[in-house]
Amino acid sequence: MLSQSYSARPAAARGFGACLAAFLQSQALPFADVLSEEQIEEAFAEENVSFARDPGDIYTPSMTLWAFLSQVVHSGALRSCAAAVARVRVRCTVQGRQPPSPDTGDYCRARAKLPLRVLQRLSETVGEGLESRVPADWLWLGHPVKIADGTTLLAPDTAANREEWPQARTQKPGLGFPILRMVVVLSLATAAVCGLAIGPYKGKETGETALLRSLLDRFQPGDLFLGDRYFSSYFLLAMLRARGVDVVVRQHQRRKTDFRCGQQLGKDDHLVVWQRSPRPKWMDEATYATIPPTLAIREMKVHVTIPGFRPDEIIVATTLTDAGRYPQEAVTGLFRQRWHAELDLRNIKITLHLDDLRGRTPEMVRREILVSWLAYNLLRKVTAQAAVAHETVPRELSFAAALDAVVTAWDHATVADEARRLDLARVQHRFIVGFPVGDRPNRIEPRAVKRRPKSHKLLNQPRKEARARLLQGHST
Repeated sequence: MLSQSYSARPAAARGFGACLAAFLQSQALPFADVLSEEQIEEAFAEENVSFARDPGDIYTPSMTLWAFLSQVVHSGALRSCAAAVARVRVRCTVQGRQPPSPDTGDYCRARAKLPLRVLQRLSETVGEGLESRVPADWLWLGHPVKIADGTTLLAPDTAANREEWPQARTQKPGLGFPILRMVVVLSLATAAVCGLAIGPYKGKETGETALLRSLLDRFQPGDLFLGDRYFSSYFLLAMLRARGVDVVVRQHQRRKTDFRCGQQLGKDDHLVVWQRSPRPKWMDEATYATIPPTLAIREMKVHVTIPGFRPDEIIVATTLTDAGRYPQEAVTGLFRQRWHAELDLRNIKITLHLDDLRGRTPEMVRREILVSWLAYNLLRKVTAQAAVAHETVPRELSFAAALDAVVTAWDHATVADEARRLDLARVQHRFIVGFPVGDRPNRIEPRAVKRRPKSHKLLNQPRKEARARLLQGHST
């Protein structure tokens, strides 16, 4: 007999509500309306997703999405499809339903039917919802700040993946991996991913700036864009300003700055006019005609005196030209927070294991990335809820602690009723705030590890050839 905290078919365990329940969703918590079961159902309905509609079918869209999310939040052997099916079997047993076969075939085929557009839409909805509901004291001088940064991912070495994302030219065929480039737009307040784009690592229009241009609709008027010098492009700044978005970036190393020129706003702080450069090859003439011929840009120098930091000084460029409203110290201090993007990418790739892509086709790789994006944003919602409940800010709370809290409660939260799930969420929030992120603004660490790697030889020939040599009695 089931305990009193469960029902034979609890409301949260039916439909897509179980996907949200697993992330400690409760209507009594802040940000509860960021993503609702009705919104998920609507997204699937608009894409005419109709598989597994018979009463006895197990791998419905809701069950499949729940199992897929469970894969990306777990680690190690628990990320496998077999482990996901095992969790489905347990959930069905608790609900009083006949569990499916341990075979993973049905589940894998169901995963492949989840539409990419739906997964992206749900991920964007969570990111936008969090960003639009942040308390005023989480903003920077009244501005929502969004950071952009890029990284690379390695996909499994299959012919289909190599066709989509070629491996590095320096690698011999069969020895390398397909390389993807990924650019994300992150919220400084909540660390949620507001936009994501992927493309090949090499080729025309595959750089970080090109991918970011495909994400410009993720910015809203009044936003503030924060980026490194790779995004210090005249045309990118002009496109953002046309959308009502201000910019704080590091000056590109090719642009020279002379603080003796321009309108002086303070020491190492002046206002200059940038001139539009000739039309680049990637831009059509119609778009080029909309780019203003000049931009008023404020430049300021930051002297770096911290031992161990590589640059002695950096130039920060911004469209925030009002020195009274935006003091130099505030703007340069904001730029230093750009480093949060590096930490967020580390959480996405390492803590959430996105560096361990397993899809054998580009479509499945994209599904992995999008479901990981959705899970990441739902975890950031949990962190934001804990921050509100305990009067702190999300940036001071550990993402790893939020992940641990959700994973340890995953099965119970999925089938618990509303009252018990609210109690569980509050307990987990207290756990999360017990692991604050250390305040280490000037941390210096060597880029080295103490633990020695295993002494395996490197595979310097395709695995098929190496296996054939072993069968012939040769060593590798």
